[in-house]
Amino acid sequence: MKRIIIVLSISALLAACTHTSEDPNITKQELKVHMDFLASDSLKGRYPGTPEDAVAADYILGEFVKAGLNTKSPFGLQEFEVIMSLKTGENNHFVFNDIQAVTGEDFTPAPFSASISGSGEVVFAGYGFEIDSDELLWNDYMTIDPLGKWIMVLRGNPEMDSTSSPFDPYSNDRDKAMLAGDKDAAGLILVSGEKFDPEDNLMSLKSRESAVSIPVIHITRNLANQLLEKSGKSISEIENEMNERRIPVSFNTGTELNAETEIIPESKNTYNVIALLEGTHPDKKQGYIVLGAHYDHLGMGGPASSSREQDTVGVHYGADDNASGVISMIEIAEKLALSENKPDRSILFIAFGAEELGLIGSKHYVDNPCIPNESIDLMVNLDMVGRLRENKLQVNGSGTALESEEIVTRIASDSFNLSFSPGGFGASDHSSFYSKNIPVLFISTGVHSYYHTTQDNEEKINYEGLIKTSDLVGDIIQEIAQMDSLLTFQESGPKERYTGRQSRTRVTLGIMPDVTSTDETEGMGVEFVTPGKPADLGGMKKGDLIIAVEGKAVNSVYDYMYRLGKLKKGQLIIVTVKRDEEKLDLLIQL
Repeated sequence: MKRIIIVLSISALLAACTHTSEDPNITKQELKVHMDFLASDSLKGRYPGTPEDAVAADYILGEFVKAGLNTKSPFGLQEFEVIMSLKTGENNHFVFNDIQAVTGEDFTPAPFSASISGSGEVVFAGYGFEIDSDELLWNDYMTIDPLGKWIMVLRGNPEMDSTSSPFDPYSNDRDKAMLAGDKDAAGLILVSGEKFDPEDNLMSLKSRESAVSIPVIHITRNLANQLLEKSGKSISEIENEMNERRIPVSFNTGTELNAETEIIPESKNTYNVIALLEGTHPDKKQGYIVLGAHYDHLGMGGPASSSREQDTVGVHYGADDNASGVISMIEIAEKLALSENKPDRSILFIAFGAEELGLIGSKHYVDNPCIPNESIDLMVNLDMVGRLRENKLQVNGSGTALESEEIVTRIASDSFNLSFSPGGFGASDHSSFYSKNIPVLFISTGVHSYYHTTQDNEEKINYEGLIKTSDLVGDIIQEIAQMDSLLTFQESGPKERYTGRQSRTRVTLGIMPDVTSTDETEGMGVEFVTPGKPADLGGMKKGDLIIAVEGKAVNSVYDYMYRLGKLKKGQLIIVTVKRDEEKLDLLIQL
């Protein structure tokens, strides 16, 4: 591995050495040199934690050095760890009736399983539903006692052929595990019926998910039928009965199970790349403007990635997402460093790692800053700025500082068709800074049909538009860096957060959750509380840690969304939070 990194790093050095300039103007030639390297086949999509990811970081660091920026400690490479994948440990067992199943062939722990053992009778519980809504009634637990039992359920729902089934919001495997855990089951067994998966493939452990409280095991239909032997029923027969008659089927199997799960997270190191251009004014240089862009992408894609081509394994070049933002930042850094009128305030340039895994790099930075967060006057985030069309430019976060929209509009003049969005949160690295009460601007030329596909390549980049956008961003930074007064921060948060899948959540507390919560942390952090919404009226504050809803544990955003899905509008609930090591019960009216 070290040899590979060394060879690739030499390639990065050679590529960097081909680009030298004393001209502050941003040119297509300079941008293309950077793009040809970062979005090349050899960098294999810059997936976090890979040798190619490290080479990209080295390249960016080299460009910062060449621009004359300060990359010495505490700047330079800021290393941090990310969980890349999961693997099964040695302690995975599934034993019943003298049958010892084989890990990886007969069964596998689910990616969200706890690593724990459990013994008890196996009880079949239909699809694992407990639904009581205006549209649907279905309770697989009504006729059984789940306490201390292994609960076996079918994956999916009785209407797998439907594109808009009322069962869909309740059919998530993890939600079924949460329900079984709430009922103090020993564990959950998932089985894929023929309607759900004719090929009966076992789950992959490549994805990263927060663990539930109980062991969760996915088994093959063949193994499930052996478990059901005493009942005289098969998975196929049960599936057909429930799907045709639309009624729950639940029963005791009479079979005792002894099982254990062990999932081991596999971590890799990646980096934020940080450089400083010190301001020239003796007083103003104590204030900072951060210009950031993430440099990671999806690697080779595939089913476990967020690629929109799930059946394709190939280089996801990430030319627009987000090599475009990185090379724009590099050239803006050079332009400001070579300018005769250097900024009064200091400019901190950060290339973030692991953005595609959930803003991990920027979150790590704001929690471990090189400079006090309180000294940052503005954070500008560049993400997907290489596909300017009809001069349309999106500027998000314009409401996070009182002066921002006027400044951007004035500098852009009539050169751009600007679209402003005031909210400070969003699916990119500026969100991490906004959560620290820092004004932000998120600049983008917008999404397109090549987003998160193998077709997001160098050929699609609009270099003239990228130059134009980069010049605008540089001018905005220069303007704000020279101001005598600071920007006036103001909260400008969203009303809701998109959860990524259809949800049964009908209520909202009016908060922005911390999506980076891990199994190692208790509770789910609150990044933002919307004024006038239930959480605010109930006394919740930014920085609180939600540890329970109605007495049920919350350890991740998945737990939180599941808990909300069990509530109804108008309900009076207790949300338990931890605030400065003190536990508080907040009474909240939904």
